[in-house]
Amino acid sequence: MDSFKQASDLQKRLLFVLGALFVYRIGTYIPLPGLNPAVIADLASRHLGSGGILGMFNMFSGGALSRMTVFALNLMPYISSSIIIQLFTMISPQLEALKKEGETGRKKIHQYTKYLTVLVAGFQAYGISLYLMHSGSGAVVIGGVFPLIAVPTLICGTLFLVWLGEQITARGVGNGSSLLIFSGIVANMPASIMNIFEMGRAGALSPFSVAVIFAVALAVIVFVVYMERAQRRISINYPQRQAMLAQGRGMDATHLPLKINSAGVIPPIFAYSLLSLPLMAANLIGSTDNEYVAAFVDFFSRGGVLFSCILVALVMFFSFFYTAVVFNPAETADNLKKAGGYIPGVRPGQATADYLDYVLTRLTAVGALYMSFVCILPDVMNAKFGVHFIFGGTGILIIVGVTIDTISQIYTHVLSHQYRGVLKKIEKRRK
Repeated sequence: MDSFKQASDLQKRLLFVLGALFVYRIGTYIPLPGLNPAVIADLASRHLGSGGILGMFNMFSGGALSRMTVFALNLMPYISSSIIIQLFTMISPQLEALKKEGETGRKKIHQYTKYLTVLVAGFQAYGISLYLMHSGSGAVVIGGVFPLIAVPTLICGTLFLVWLGEQITARGVGNGSSLLIFSGIVANMPASIMNIFEMGRAGALSPFSVAVIFAVALAVIVFVVYMERAQRRISINYPQRQAMLAQGRGMDATHLPLKINSAGVIPPIFAYSLLSLPLMAANLIGSTDNEYVAAFVDFFSRGGVLFSCILVALVMFFSFFYTAVVFNPAETADNLKKAGGYIPGVRPGQATADYLDYVLTRLTAVGALYMSFVCILPDVMNAKFGVHFIFGGTGILIIVGVTIDTISQIYTHVLSHQYRGVLKKIEKRRK
């Protein structure tokens, strides 16, 4: 406790994070101009309350989409743009060259990501404005000028959140964008938990069902924490450094950690984004009262067997694809060879690359199955108990991942402060 009190820098960072999250939550309640709040609430209850794909995006936004506020798009356009740019880095020599330029290249790629964010946000904002205007519900009260107001407002809202996330990363603790999404998900949890208790009180759920739901929730949290921290540690020896060690201490050995879930939450997010495209297209085409459009929407509705199979296939595909983006076995093997390191029992060079690829493929297969299970669990619970299960899917992956990362950074700041204090005491004694 004393370490936290003494770490004034950490206190300022934590206060800045809390202040930024407070600003973000205020923005999720500022509505777009020209809308009828009562009609928007009715549309949200019919289209976002079922826990479908749009309901998941509403969860990420902390309810901003259901209230149709200035932060309705949240950071989803930025996340989609980041994923697209990273995928294009694999096939574009120009982007790959920029990636290798270090900090300068990283800034240029980040700038391209923002440009693409504006395009994606503009497309989504225009689609939302058209849907609200032509839904026949009377949601828009200012006529045909609504897109001229809504599109720039929603784009600016997304860009403001991108900027706010950057400020949290630079001046706070943890990853800013992740913390914003984290706060949006957590903000919806108390209401969802109270809804389960209310269903139990009203008799819609038996006491045993309520107990099972929360027991499964606890088990899922423990399981996700375990899997997110699990890793395979491959021993690396550096015999060239042996001369620097004291005689009799052996070789200088270290480890190469390979996580089971190297891709993080990117595969399910990208999979859900692709599966949401048919719904967006249907809204742009016309009303779901049309039997063909309605059949098209039902074909991609969440909760069905077909949807779950497609979701699992996409999560598996993007797990392997994105892992290949973030980890290159050939490049890692080459770097080990240049540094004079080797894996015991494996020859340097191509043999090391093949071994790393073999191990990584097996780990990724386990990680993809784990993510697929977590993603389809809410649909299984909904089919079994008729309740939207909040402790599953991409939401719980984000909550656990962000919590682990933020706590790790807090401990790093505390330890850094303690080390600085020890060094200052040593310097004073020397003087």
